[in-house]
Amino acid sequence: MSDHIRLHIPGPVEISPDTYEAMAAPMIGHRSKDFVALYDDIHSRLQEMMGTKQPVFLSTSSAWGVMEGSLRNLVKKKVLCCCSGAFSDKWVDVAARCGKDAEALQYDWGTPVDPADIDAKLATGEFDTVTFIHNETSTGVMNPLAEVAAVVRKYDDVLLVTDTVSSFSVVPIEFDKLGVDVLLTGSQKALALPPGLAIFTVSDRAFERAASVDDRGYYFDFIEFKKNQEKSMTPSTPCIATIYGLRHQVNKIFTEGIENRFARHEKLNNIVHDWINANGFEFFAPEGFRSKSLTCVKNNKGIDVAQLQKIMRDEHSIALDGGYGQIKGTTFRISNMGDETEETIGNLLAGLDSALAKL
Repeated sequence: MSDHIRLHIPGPVEISPDTYEAMAAPMIGHRSKDFVALYDDIHSRLQEMMGTKQPVFLSTSSAWGVMEGSLRNLVKKKVLCCCSGAFSDKWVDVAARCGKDAEALQYDWGTPVDPADIDAKLATGEFDTVTFIHNETSTGVMNPLAEVAAVVRKYDDVLLVTDTVSSFSVVPIEFDKLGVDVLLTGSQKALALPPGLAIFTVSDRAFERAASVDDRGYYFDFIEFKKNQEKSMTPSTPCIATIYGLRHQVNKIFTEGIENRFARHEKLNNIVHDWINANGFEFFAPEGFRSKSLTCVKNNKGIDVAQLQKIMRDEHSIALDGGYGQIKGTTFRISNMGDETEETIGNLLAGLDSALAKL
């Protein structure tokens, strides 16, 4: 379509026409054998992608639904929220609204989470849950998941909830090996699907904790998810069309090869980084902690980011993100996740070159 604005924002990302076509398959009953076959077709491959032998669940919600559900299922004493950007900061407010005692381990935006700080907090014995965002989408910082998980594992009564919304299927994540207790992601980022589907897995320790919590609710009750998944079902009506799309995307991922997919994301990310260096911009995230799925560009040149967005949209039919929250305008973000190719990233960067020449 000539009026189509191509998304290069960090979610929702651009969706390929073949994915939309797959989503248009005939509707089926969510309690039918057809749905069982659909779920079964993707379940083992989702387990492989998450690096787990645990069941993988499909939740008709944004990832925030499972984030809130994790708090309701797991927090009995106090939750430590690792806060270093817009989405990780939000955990504290969500916990409070769920009636949970929460404390922020606060960092300046752009500063990675330090595992030693988590260790010092957990040593007090105050906490039974930690919330952690692997890839903070607002800042482009990829936090040290393996190191954080190793710290939390030292404390037998503390559970680790990890958001991989913008890192899942971009870099390797081994749930079982890491010893994470909840791993969650959403459909609208690197999986290149419409919003509305969350995917998650839960450790045996977390199931045990959830079973001891009386007020965990129903819609995001981990025990209900587990009982239903054993029958290849979901507790409530699922978004079947999006799950058709998920099956299609999983097929594409395994056809490409998971390792090849990781390498493609890294290559495209490096192309963007080369462009940033060549054009005199700087990175918001520090060296060694930069996302592989998107780049948060520091507006050190003082350009009019809103005008850059307008030119990109009006003249190049590309939606560009102008920074998020407190760093809106002082940064802009470039996504390379999902089904992007060297050609599509090349077109984006050529458009940016043309637009910047007019500022």
